[in-house]
Amino acid sequence: MRVTKHEHAALRIDDGGKTLILDPGSFTAPLGDLDNVVAVVITHEHPDHWTPGHLDEILRAAPGVPVFAPAGVAAAAPGYGITVVSPGDEVGAGGFALRFFGGDHAVIHESLPPVENVGVLVDDRLYYPGDSYAVPAGVAVDALAAPLGAPWLKIGEAMDFVLEVRPRRAFGVHDMTLSEIGRSMHRSRLQWATEQGGGEFFVLEPGDSLDL
Repeated sequence: MRVTKHEHAALRIDDGGKTLILDPGSFTAPLGDLDNVVAVVITHEHPDHWTPGHLDEILRAAPGVPVFAPAGVAAAAPGYGITVVSPGDEVGAGGFALRFFGGDHAVIHESLPPVENVGVLVDDRLYYPGDSYAVPAGVAVDALAAPLGAPWLKIGEAMDFVLEVRPRRAFGVHDMTLSEIGRSMHRSRLQWATEQGGGEFFVLEPGDSLDL
């Protein structure tokens, strides 16, 4: 399995000639090379995690592929035939096994309405929490895509999340709201947290890949 980081929250997962796309949003450049896409996962409805333009591009290249997301995305994206998933669901998609966790977006401020969010575990190996600190209970996480920066993110809480998950490998995502200095600082904090559990932290820039 190869995981490729794209801008901000978007990930591409390739395995056995098949591709899974996670969270292609408004801060993400056009992805390209989409002919082998077998499924898309959108963790929640905020536009930095999905756009109609990205979905249209994917569906033109791979018509009819399922798009898995919580109910809030289905409401925000009528006409796309979203397959609604909730925490506890397990689905198969083109050879990928997907398990969903969490349920709630991390709180930005009490004045803002709550938003559904699902974390996704791919093939019991890669875990991406979306905009949350939802821990996949009972799972030995091989690789963690750990959020680096967001309006809801406090770096100490992000560190505690990594400490609790104890991944064997980790890398940062959700980072387009940070300056280069801030990105480097937050990576170093999550590297420390990863190493406390005996894991290794990888620095991935857009276009970089990690083989699992």
